[in-house]
Order: sequence, then C-alpha cells, then structure tokens
Amino acid sequence: MQTDTMDATTVTPPPTRRAPFPLSWLRWVAIVEATSFLLLLVATVVKYVLDRPEGVEVLGPVHGVLFVAYVAMAFLLWRAERWKPLTFLTIVAGSVIPLGGFYVERRYLTPSSRGTA
Repeated sequence: MQTDTMDATTVTPPPTRRAPFPLSWLRWVAIVEATSFLLLLVATVVKYVLDRPEGVEVLGPVHGVLFVAYVAMAFLLWRAERWKPLTFLTIVAGSVIPLGGFYVERRYLTPSSRGTA
C-alpha cells in the first residue's frame, strides 16, 4: 500500500516562476525609455525658450507609453528574477531620474550583473 507521506529527507524546492519575457527586453526598454526622457527634457526647454511645443506634443505620449511599459515589465520580472525589494525599487526609480535608465541597465540588467541584483 502506497502512502502520500513524505519522509524527512525529501526536500521539495519552491516552485520557480518563469519570466514572461527575456530580461534583454527590459534592458532594451530601459535604454529607449531613458533616451526618450532626455529628448523630452530637451523638447521642454525648446517649448519654453523658443515657444515651440511640437516636440513635447510628440515625445510626451511616446515617453509615457515607454515609462508604463518599463515599470510594468520590471514588476513582471521582479518575482521571476527573484530581485530583492530594494533592487526592484532601484530599478523602478531609474525611470524617473534623468540618466537613471542607463545606470539601471548597466548595473542591474546586463548579463555580467546578474549575480549582484
């Protein structure tokens, strides 16, 4: 007769979550989002100095979509990559600090940084 009990030596590892997409996708979005942020800052200066709002009218929505995509992707990868909460918050904070996305991409999202995140 077979029983459903486990002996003390059997260890079941916790289930691993599979990432919904590769980390390289977040790296790409981080770079594009950071670039769009810088371009939006330049367009904002042009808007107020030269009274030319066209750049902000185009780049504002583009950057908005990239920002939402970046934060959503980071959230989806948080558990799959087993990031610590502070690592996750740092990655998200990179999206609201100028040049932050470039820092995050190099520090947390490159293959050589995988052991440090």
